[in-house]
Amino acid sequence: MSRSSKLLVWELSCVLWICVAGSLLHFAFELSDYWKPMALFAAVNESVWGHLKMYFWPGLFFALAQYTYTRHLANNYWLGKMVALAVTPVVITFMYHGYMSYTAASGSKISVGSILMIMFLGVLAGQLCSWRILSSKPTTAIEPRYVASGYFGLVASFSLFTYFPPQVFLFENYLCYEYTSEYGILDDYKPYRMFRTAEEIEAGGDSIWYCANRSDDATTAALSTS
Repeated sequence: MSRSSKLLVWELSCVLWICVAGSLLHFAFELSDYWKPMALFAAVNESVWGHLKMYFWPGLFFALAQYTYTRHLANNYWLGKMVALAVTPVVITFMYHGYMSYTAASGSKISVGSILMIMFLGVLAGQLCSWRILSSKPTTAIEPRYVASGYFGLVASFSLFTYFPPQVFLFENYLCYEYTSEYGILDDYKPYRMFRTAEEIEAGGDSIWYCANRSDDATTAALSTS
């Protein structure tokens, strides 16, 4: 197998890892009983930023681990990985908002499958950019200090904005495709829990609280008070 092919296998493996680990991080904050340190890595609300963070950290950890095994194969390693970490959130953001604009304009129903495909394509785009740079000739066009600054900016952004989110739409809780005017770590997670407690399950209802279930519960509550 050629050097380029070996690197491609690594990058495609990274796509799989990021998708699986990122999906788990979607629920990690709730499953940790809202442990504040977990908020650094996991989504703390349904904002676009929260979902981008789910794919950044697995990508960074994979890059650190992969270096041990591919440093003798890859050129421009840290540049390529930094580009992947930057490209993925940009592609996902533009594709996601493009898709949401299309559904709003056409009156189409939002598909969870389509959103998951957008996430996958964003991760794939980032890793293919990485593969292209890693398998190319060594470059001196970008100084190491700029690459280091890129990593610093990404890590700082995905760390600090969880605890100190800007008050803009990218960071606003977007629960069931509706903005809630909430940002960052929420004051009360009870209305937004995905998994119900044993007591709630025994009282009736599903163990997992999807948007459809929330709508049904809201309708039931409205009827019971009318």
